[in-house]
Amino acid sequence: MLQDQITIKNRHEKFIKSVCATEMVYGLKNKNGFATSSSVHYEDENGDPVGIICFWSESTRAKSCITEGWKKYQVTEIPLTVFMENWCVGMGNDGLLIGTQFDQNMFGFEAEPYELILDLVNELKFQDKDLDFKKFNGILDLEMRVRAIFE
Repeated sequence: MLQDQITIKNRHEKFIKSVCATEMVYGLKNKNGFATSSSVHYEDENGDPVGIICFWSESTRAKSCITEGWKKYQVTEIPLTVFMENWCVGMGNDGLLIGTQFDQNMFGFEAEPYELILDLVNELKFQDKDLDFKKFNGILDLEMRVRAIFE
């Protein structure tokens, strides 16, 4: 089990590095929306598992998950700026989690959206990149606003 947790954590760290390098995130979408799952680690105030929307750093990894309950989904690209300022912020506001690099067995990392934004910001700084957001004046503005949520 510990090995599985290490593998999932390593895949999540690769997700962060990859999406910052390519500035692209991938999801699975059908006519009803994006591929979702339920948390195995977090519950809401009613004791129900928190909802997760799943994302990947490579289209091939996302495509490999088009099985069983997700067999009618198609891979869709999401620019990193849209993912960070719309998806992550919106999911954080809605109390949802982000699943990264899920596999065909539905194992993946469960990330709190605002924490994921900060992880992405740190990696973008490390890669010496800034992004052209529509709602924020670069990654430092986004970082400042997310950190204010935690205060």
